[in-house]
Amino acid sequence: MKIPSFLTAICLAVAATLFVWKLDAQDEAKKLSVLIIDGQNNHKWKETTPVLVDALESCGKFSVEVSTSPGKNAESSAWDSWRPEFGKYDAVLTNYNGQMWPTEVRGSFIEYVKGGGALVVVHAANNSFGMWPEYNEMIGLGGWGGRNEKHGPYVYVKDGEVVRDETPGRGGNHGPQHEFVIEVVDPEHPITKGMPDRWLHAKDELYDMLRGPAKNMTVLATAMSQVTKRQEPMMFTIGYGEGRVFHTPMGHADYSMQCVGFYNTIQRGTEWAITGDVTLPLSENFPTTEAVSSVGAKGAE
Repeated sequence: MKIPSFLTAICLAVAATLFVWKLDAQDEAKKLSVLIIDGQNNHKWKETTPVLVDALESCGKFSVEVSTSPGKNAESSAWDSWRPEFGKYDAVLTNYNGQMWPTEVRGSFIEYVKGGGALVVVHAANNSFGMWPEYNEMIGLGGWGGRNEKHGPYVYVKDGEVVRDETPGRGGNHGPQHEFVIEVVDPEHPITKGMPDRWLHAKDELYDMLRGPAKNMTVLATAMSQVTKRQEPMMFTIGYGEGRVFHTPMGHADYSMQCVGFYNTIQRGTEWAITGDVTLPLSENFPTTEAVSSVGAKGAE
C-alpha cells in the first residue's frame, strides 16, 4: 500500500524535530554546570546575577542555575529549607555577601570544594564570613567582615614579586569608582594566556588592602590602587583540598561586569576552576590599554 505523500511529509517532519531535540539535549549535557548563589549582598545582586548568568551562558560553554538564599529578615523555617545541592554542579559561583549560612550548608560547601569542586568568587563575596576560617582559606583574601592581621597578611605585588605584608590593620578598602588598568603578572597561566599585558577595565571599585591566609595562592593580574599606591590582586587562584578556586575582586555593579574583559575573565576562570585548563578564546573586542570594551549591541564577540 502506498503511503500518502502528506503522511510521509509529516513523518519526516516529526523525525527531523526529534533529531534536533536529541542534538539539543546532547549539547546541553556537554555543557559545564554552574550554580550561582545570591540572595543577600550589600551590592545590587538582583542586577548583577543576570549579568553573571549571561557572561557564562553567552559563550555556549556553561549551563547556569541560581539558588537565592532567604533574605535578611527571613523566618528560620526559610533557612531550614534552603539547602543548595552543591554536588550536582561542576562549579559554584558566589555572588553572596550576607548572614552566615546554616551549619549544614557550610558543611556541605566545605565538603564540595575540598573534595574537588570548583569555586568562583566575585567582588563582595570576599566580604562574607570573616569569622569562618574555612571560607577565608578557600577565598585566599578578603575584606571587611572584621578582618585584620589575625586573618592573615596583606598581599600585593611590588617590582614583579608577590609581597606578604604582616602590617597590623583592617582588611578591605577602596577609593572612588573609576576605570583602571589590569596588569597581567602571570601571562602563562591558562586564564590569562593571550591577554594583553595591560588592558582597561570598565568603571568599578578597585579593592585594596585585602588580607587573608593566602595559602596555595597564585596572583594572575593586578591593578594600581590610587589609595595604597600598590599593585593589588585582581585575579588569583587558590588550591583548597582537591578543589580549585578562582577569585576576582572586580564586579561591583552591572556596568562593571559588562566589561568584555570581565566577561572573558569569568568565563575562563570558571572553566579553569572546573577543568584545570582553558579552551575558551578571548573576545575579538577585548579591551585595549586605551579603550574600555563593554557588552551590548556587539556583545562579547
